[in-house]
Amino acid sequence: MKNYTITVNGNVYDVTVEEGSGNMASTQTVSAPAKKAAAPAPKKVAAQGAEGSVKVAAPMPGKILNVKVSSGQSVKKGDVMLVLEAMKMENEIVAPSDGTVASIHAAVGDSVEAGATLATLN
Repeated sequence: MKNYTITVNGNVYDVTVEEGSGNMASTQTVSAPAKKAAAPAPKKVAAQGAEGSVKVAAPMPGKILNVKVSSGQSVKKGDVMLVLEAMKMENEIVAPSDGTVASIHAAVGDSVEAGATLATLN
């Protein structure tokens, strides 16, 4: 018999597998999930001050690779604000208009959904 610890959708299970002497091996799962894996602390660059009036949204789901701006920084239309990896491609998220970065809602390593607010501008 071999014991394994398997994580499925954040739930941790202890599994025992019997080794068979033929074509089949039987498996047996311990009755209840073991302790649940601790969720990582949110890595949000806190919004400093009030929300801006112009929202910069994620055009697609992906992972934040780089945040190139900070709160209070001036940006021009088309300036790269963040880099989002989606489907193994790096996508530059640019400022939709001239303004000042009011808040940043994403940090490097965050997974974001399509339409999620990444930053706001004044």
